[in-house]
Amino acid sequence: MSRLNPATSSRSSACLLPAAAWGGILGDAESIPPGRLLAAIAGAGGTGKTALLDELDSRLSARSVPVSRIQDDLGCCALPARGAVLVDTAHMLGDSGLSRIHALVADPEISLVVAYRPRRISNALELLVRQLEEHRAPVVLGPLTAVEIVDRAAQLQAVPEPEALGQIILEATGGLPWLVHRYLGAAAGWPGVLSEGDDRPLPPGLLDQLGYELDRLEPALRQLLLVLAVGFDLSAAAPPVEELGNPDRLLLEAKDAGLLLPDGRLVPLLRRTMLETTPSHQLHGLQRALVDSLTAGGLPLGRAARPLAHTGLQDARVAAALERAADRALPTQPGLAAELYDEARAAGAEGLETAARRAQAAYVLGDLDGAGRILDGLLVHDDAPDVLRGADVAAAMWAQRGMFLRGADVYRWLGLERAGASAPLAVVAMVATGDRHGAEEMAAAAPAGGSPTLKAVAVRLMSQGTLATIGDAPALVLPTLIRASDMMTASGSLDPLPELPAALAALAALHAGELDIADSVLTAAVDGGQGGTVGRRRLLLLRAWTRMLQDRPEGARTAMAEAAAVDHPVAPCDELLLLALDVGLARRTDDVPALVRAWRRAREGLLHVAIDLFSLLPLGELMVAAARLRETARLEPHLAEAWSLLDRLGDPPLWAVPLHWQAVQAGILSERPADLAPHAAALVRASRSNHLAAVLAAAGRAWLQVLSGQVEANAVETAARGLATVGLTWDGSRLAGHAAGRAEERRDTARLLACARDLHPGSAENLDPVNTPAPAEPPLERRPAALGSASAPPVPPQPADAGQSARLSSRERDVARHVLAGKTYREIGEAMFISPRTAEHHIARIRRRLGASSRSELLDQLRLELEDEAPSSGGLPSPVP
Repeated sequence: MSRLNPATSSRSSACLLPAAAWGGILGDAESIPPGRLLAAIAGAGGTGKTALLDELDSRLSARSVPVSRIQDDLGCCALPARGAVLVDTAHMLGDSGLSRIHALVADPEISLVVAYRPRRISNALELLVRQLEEHRAPVVLGPLTAVEIVDRAAQLQAVPEPEALGQIILEATGGLPWLVHRYLGAAAGWPGVLSEGDDRPLPPGLLDQLGYELDRLEPALRQLLLVLAVGFDLSAAAPPVEELGNPDRLLLEAKDAGLLLPDGRLVPLLRRTMLETTPSHQLHGLQRALVDSLTAGGLPLGRAARPLAHTGLQDARVAAALERAADRALPTQPGLAAELYDEARAAGAEGLETAARRAQAAYVLGDLDGAGRILDGLLVHDDAPDVLRGADVAAAMWAQRGMFLRGADVYRWLGLERAGASAPLAVVAMVATGDRHGAEEMAAAAPAGGSPTLKAVAVRLMSQGTLATIGDAPALVLPTLIRASDMMTASGSLDPLPELPAALAALAALHAGELDIADSVLTAAVDGGQGGTVGRRRLLLLRAWTRMLQDRPEGARTAMAEAAAVDHPVAPCDELLLLALDVGLARRTDDVPALVRAWRRAREGLLHVAIDLFSLLPLGELMVAAARLRETARLEPHLAEAWSLLDRLGDPPLWAVPLHWQAVQAGILSERPADLAPHAAALVRASRSNHLAAVLAAAGRAWLQVLSGQVEANAVETAARGLATVGLTWDGSRLAGHAAGRAEERRDTARLLACARDLHPGSAENLDPVNTPAPAEPPLERRPAALGSASAPPVPPQPADAGQSARLSSRERDVARHVLAGKTYREIGEAMFISPRTAEHHIARIRRRLGASSRSELLDQLRLELEDEAPSSGGLPSPVP
């Protein structure tokens, strides 16, 4: 049967127009007449041959060129004498028809365009194509590019983000035009196309449509697609399917029909269609045949295992392959490992066998709740498989929750006999909770020698260094823990730990007053990726803490911002450190509203964690802030827990000294000198063997003397500069400034103020007395009402009519007038015939008497003091609202 189709203006397809491939031939068509077009179009099924012929038909017809369309066999039909002949599916024509068409090449009145599938070419068609190629290079149609898909997607209405959609469609279809056309047609107006993952939802009806079209294929061809979809590699394993006959011939037909990618792989969208539209009994039977074939040949299941599990196949061999793949991924790709373990369980794996590893993956991903639920099902069994890993994950999980004691309980449950390689980690957990005896027993039970791997060496060093922090060899602490940190970073391990070696080394350095060493260790660990994502935030927060103590608030905030940017859930232990940092920075920058807000958040955050040895620094900071805000009672249970923990460990100087110093500071702020005595005595006792304690003991004595009104400038300056040598520059500046406000001699006041400026990086010469708080005034404290009375209660601000004149002397009221006039220290000195230092001294006293802790508070209090005075002839400005 033959057919001669007349020209028509209608399109046979709404397929895409790939301008790069079509542009040349369409341009040639514009030259007819007087030119002549002879061309061949080659492409697999669905690549747009018919659509291109339709476009040529439309353009030639618009130029009044007669067009004849030929499809199927010509038979005895007559060919036109002039115009253009467009031949579709030339590969379907017989030799006689092709010979007649071939004769048209010699006719100067005829333009001829022949479209065909290149893999089904006869000798007659080969001769025709070669002669056409002598006149013009053939047009070869293939997959569309991402740009071409995006252009078409942008033309459709209600398609969101066409560029993202274009990339998704390219990945699914391989750019095969017929599939792109189907996808775009189904996606118009559907918002779900941009979801993530290989199993992302498809536009409604797309799978049904494709499934219908694939069902109409020749049975052997469809069976080939199913075999490829299941995962058979025809070059390695012959599927037990009789219908395939000659697989090589079928592969050529599939590629010619536009069902395979150029490299011979099945198009992803068609693979998904075959897997989701084939009856499960047929699909699973073929999948088991694949597994049988691979295992019989001693071949690994490899990448075939995951698709098999996704389709619901349950087979122990598939499950085992997925577990092995998950084990390989666990050290470096915990997310992938978690997916593979879940797929292994779906394929029939026993959940208890992999529970510890699944819990580890969940922990590393920050899913503490998920890890806990998995471990609950594991650790109820005395003979739990992989119990050491499970115990380590459980201990690390409890540490992240801020409940180290529960982690230590896990190792006690494990027992000395079973601890084995986990014993060093048990030492860290038990020291953190004050169980010195248990830690020493675990250290003794640890295997001698042990594995020589980097991680194993790091864990042993970490254990030794942690034990040394409560022992009699303080000189070994930092070298041992720093080496542990170096080895752990070098190992690249992401295995769960109760605490990171770098964090332990930094905490030890901070407690020893070695702030530069702490910063260096933390920087190396962060840069080296120690602990992966799960540990990065903690290391950054400890870096922020170090910089806060170094009086580098901007550096601290930068580190906090980096910590906040870590894409990982915030653990309660890190949350406490972050909240305490907010409190510490607000206290040091004299920001009263921020301090109150930060204290409220920290007070609540503290309720979610239990105190351990590694949380004493934030607890100490909160103790000082609580004293400043008169809320010490809220911290008493937590402080009692901390002192009890230290007592159980024998009050180790490394950990106890900084907390005693914070207690001294809290006592000063609370104006209760009696509370200082036991902590000062503890510092004195520790000073015999601890350098930091010696420095802090001297500073404590200086504070007590200052509070009692006995300011010895030499002793105060020595103590203040001593604090700076152990990194406590802000504390040293605060001591010197406070002493300056109590000094009797003008010369001592100037000397101590200079010392305060020298120690505090934010200080400078010729400070404005209002715009910049004087260094002599430590931020946020409530100060005694009288210089000589250390125990006098604070004087609250009084109403304007409550005897204001008694609060400021006549001389101070004169100074206050100049302050309200906006004058600097120097200008006040010139106006009152005093030195700028004396003016500064007066303003410090005024701030203390009025209880003003900020510039705005000072101005408000001064306006109240002087509001009953009429403006002087000098023109004092009216109070600013």
